[in-house]
Amino acid sequence: MMEQTDLKQTAEAIIAWYAQHKRDLPWRQGKDPYRIWIAEIMLQQTRIEAVIPYYKRFLNELPDVTSLAEVPEDRLLKLWEGLGYYSRVRNLKKAAQAIQEQYGGAMPQTAAELKKLPGIGDYTAGSIASIAFGQPEPAVDGNVMRVLMRLQASDRDIMEQKNRKETAAALKEVYPEGEDASLLTEGLMELGERICIPNGQPLCGSCPAVEYCMAHAQGKEQDYPVRSAKKERRVEEKTVLLLENEGCWALQKRPPEGLLAGLWGFPMEDGTLSETHIVQALRKAGLQPQKAESCGKAKHIFTHIEWRMQGWKVPCGKRIDNYVWVSPEEIEKVYSIPAAFRAFRKIVKE
Repeated sequence: MMEQTDLKQTAEAIIAWYAQHKRDLPWRQGKDPYRIWIAEIMLQQTRIEAVIPYYKRFLNELPDVTSLAEVPEDRLLKLWEGLGYYSRVRNLKKAAQAIQEQYGGAMPQTAAELKKLPGIGDYTAGSIASIAFGQPEPAVDGNVMRVLMRLQASDRDIMEQKNRKETAAALKEVYPEGEDASLLTEGLMELGERICIPNGQPLCGSCPAVEYCMAHAQGKEQDYPVRSAKKERRVEEKTVLLLENEGCWALQKRPPEGLLAGLWGFPMEDGTLSETHIVQALRKAGLQPQKAESCGKAKHIFTHIEWRMQGWKVPCGKRIDNYVWVSPEEIEKVYSIPAAFRAFRKIVKE
């Protein structure tokens, strides 16, 4: 790791820069820990610009811990629709219920207590504790690791959890308290998002920490950070069925375990099925299909799996109880359909 004095001076430079250059974002208006918490969960794996409309809509309907703890799950999932990673929003509700029951509705103020809540790990706990409560707690995610590894010209693998923990521990030793803790946490995030960027040449001419950066001194900014290769994704072929009867479309709830657990989606079968196979199977189920018409292909990438989907539009003479049959308007307003089905949802809407 860098010498503590270097890290301390670097932190001071970042605090001064951020205080002057921070962007005006919705979750930076005040120090409400609830609003900061919701933003941090939404911002995981999602760009700031994409999050803002979701954040405003979510806070407008669920402005506090109580409303989040009490919201029906279907409505909660609908508010989250399009952000993906639905286990996160389920954990938000579980954590809100725990805050109500164990902390009298007030969010705990220390990272140690925050980490006891569902869905809150080291990074989110550090964010809330430092930004909302001024605690000397770092929040180290991929953006911050990239900044710190470049500053140190360190060849540590940022995908290894122990390296992240050791980096956070070294940073904690020089972390300030109070308003400066908040400024440093957000300043490091901002630096990673706007200046010390992951793709392309970092904007070193605008960096407040450039004089402390070993990678820059060596002209090797893009050699860092070092990360181990990702595992190859498993490809799965799927057949998606758009079953229509009198202007309504079939939806079914996915199983409680596995990908997109408990969410609504169009009926889907494993493998690439032929038109003949589809029509025969649906006749056997009692749906009275007239024909099956190919309606295009779509692809969706999860972390470790890729779905390659072939869609079939099938007018049916009868409904069966295995599905709920809903209008396109109801799909838009009531049912949470994951982004994996976006292309097929568009067909139904049109």
